[in-house]
Amino acid sequence: MNGNLYALPAPAVDAFATYCGGNAGGSNETCVSLAAIPGAEASFVIRDSKPEGAGKELRFTEAELDDFATGWVRTRGLTL
Repeated sequence: MNGNLYALPAPAVDAFATYCGGNAGGSNETCVSLAAIPGAEASFVIRDSKPEGAGKELRFTEAELDDFATGWVRTRGLTL
């Protein structure tokens, strides 16, 4: 890999874990999906389930995603 995660193929649809919250009316439009990127060690794709986000994705290394997640938890005062 040359460091460009966006040059790698996307994971299969069934590889995504979906995390939802506040599904108004039972729709799946408030979900975030996450999957490992095939062929890239410790790299991930994040997708939004909203129609406006269809086809768009963000890609992160494990270190980048960990930094974001721990920062988010700390900023929000969340505990596990």
